[in-house]
This record gives sequence, C-alpha cells and structure tokens, in this order.
Amino acid sequence: MDEIRRKIIHVDMDAFYASVEQRDFPALRGKALAVGGSPDGRGVVATASYEARKYGVRSAMSSRVALQLCPDLIFTKPRFDVYKDISTKIRAIFYRYTDLIEPLSLDEAYLDVTQDKQGIGSAIEIAKAIKLAIHDELGLTASAGVSTNKFIAKIASDYNKPDGLTFIGPSKIIAFLEQLPIEKFFGVGKVTAQKMKGYGIHTGIDLKKLSEYELMRKFGKSGKFFFHMVRGEDNRPVKPNRISKSVGIEDTFTTDILERSDMQSEFKVLCEKLEKRLAGKSKEGRTVTIKIKFSDFTQITRSKTSTYYLSTGEDILAFALELFSKVDTAEKRVRLLGVSLSNFYDADLQKLVDPQLRLF
Repeated sequence: MDEIRRKIIHVDMDAFYASVEQRDFPALRGKALAVGGSPDGRGVVATASYEARKYGVRSAMSSRVALQLCPDLIFTKPRFDVYKDISTKIRAIFYRYTDLIEPLSLDEAYLDVTQDKQGIGSAIEIAKAIKLAIHDELGLTASAGVSTNKFIAKIASDYNKPDGLTFIGPSKIIAFLEQLPIEKFFGVGKVTAQKMKGYGIHTGIDLKKLSEYELMRKFGKSGKFFFHMVRGEDNRPVKPNRISKSVGIEDTFTTDILERSDMQSEFKVLCEKLEKRLAGKSKEGRTVTIKIKFSDFTQITRSKTSTYYLSTGEDILAFALELFSKVDTAEKRVRLLGVSLSNFYDADLQKLVDPQLRLF
C-alpha cells in the first residue's frame, strides 16, 4: 500500500534541445530541425523537432537515414552548455515544491510531491504550476505524468505529448495499462515489441494473460519486470542522489578514420576531455571501456578493470590504448570512438571491503 500513498510526477521536456534552438533562433521555428548529425550524412541525431518527427526523424537515427526521410531537414550543432544551464533553471523550479527530485537526464526527472513544500496537496496542481513556470520563465514546454508510482508516471508523461498533462489515479491504473499498446510500455523497445507481437501480445491485457514463469521463459530476466509492470506494481522510491554508473565521452567523425595513429591521437583527446568531466563530478573509477564503431555501423566495446582507482586522462589513456592494441582495425574505417569510466569509488562501501585497494 506504500506506493498508493505516494504522489509522483514525471516531467519530460518536449524535444528539449530542438526546442531550445527554435526558441533562441526564430528562423528555425516551424522548421524540420535536427540537433546533432550533419547535412553530409555523418553522425547521429541527438534530438529532432516535432516538425521533423512528422517525417519519422528520431533521436539516435543516423543523419543519412534522417535525410532520406526528410530531405529539407536542417541540422544544427548541439550547445550542451546552454542546455545544462537551462536544465539547472528547470531544477530550481522543481525545488520550489519538493527536495525529492531524481533527475534522469538534462530534460527529465521524477518528483515525489507526497509532502510538497508549499502545502498544495494536489500533485496535479503542482504539475500545472511547474509546466506554467517553465513556459513563462524559460519559454519552453514540458509534458508531465502524475500517478502513484514512477513507472506509471513515466508512461503518463509520454501519453499526450507535447505540452501534455496526464493523471492516472489508483482506480484507473489497471484499465489504462490493459488497453495500452505494448510498444508504449516503458522498457519495451522495437525488437522486444516485435517479438511480443509474434506471440500475439499486442496490448497490456494480452501481456497480462501470461504467467511470470511464461514471461521469463520467453524474455529472460526482463519477463519478471514485464509481469509486475503490466500490473502497475512499482515500489521504487524517488532517489534524489541518483548514482551515475559510468561517465563517458565519444566523438563521431566527419570523415572516417583509417590510420591507427589518428585513432590513438583521438583517444588522447577523448581521455583529456573525460578527465575534465570526471573532475566536475568528483568521480574516480576502476573500469575503462572503449567503444569503436566502424563505417559499416558494426560496433565493438572492450573493457579492463584496474587494481586501483583512475581519474587522470593519462592513466585512463594507458588502459584505453592497451585495449585498443588488441583490436584489429586493418583496412577498416572508423566513424566513432568513445571512452568511459565506471566502477566508481564509494567511500561507504570501501570501508566494508579492501581498505588497501585505493592507492594514494
């Protein structure tokens, strides 16, 4: 019953990066716009405006495919410093109502307003006030979902985009989920949706007919999640201090790289940038992962775990180059390289394990 007493809001900005660009540059308003990627077909789309989405352009889509769908698509470079600054201002609006905020990215977050700071009492009214403040103060729109747990609130925020507000109360959760198309469920991607449809699962009510055992047999560990998901069961609390599992950086090249020396130089640049990013988050970790995407879009990752904690670009580069030395790139063109660090230092956990592991 604990989750029934909660009042959870999921706020999701509408086409965030693209909307910021259209706000700041009037000539882009009403146009099919892609943030990220390039008109020569290189790179991938970070965010597409709603005008571009009408043509089927989506985030994480290659520029080449996006142009095929929308030949008049306009590309603009992302301005992450601007987006981060606006995200901070959005967060400040959230804090007017609650301190229980769990950011998922720059443009979305969960809020627990069970006990709101202003004593409003209604999660719907708080969501309305937040949307109005974002619009009036920042010139942007957001969609919000309101319910009794995180899972339902997230589905609700996506239900009536853009500029939507959807409330799914306790008495409506089961009926709502039963009629919901399977691809609308959080955690069900295109591949899983197609697999489900192959089993005759098209809506929530179809999914609900399968036992937990049957779902786990068909979908592995995800089956357990699906079993509880379709019943609206989610006891996860909103966690204000959400821990990043990894910090990384990657670069998609305008021209594919063929020479290994150029790839090694690029790893050096990436590791220097990663050091700054880690310093900003006060992170140090033990596992280095490199990512390589070739011109044919095949992709590999390689990882190695250190016996000590890493935080400098020089140390991370040493591991990255060691991993790279074992990758055969002969006669292969590379379009993307990335480096990330994970397995972070946890002071509280470290007290319980090997105190000699961390080297000073």
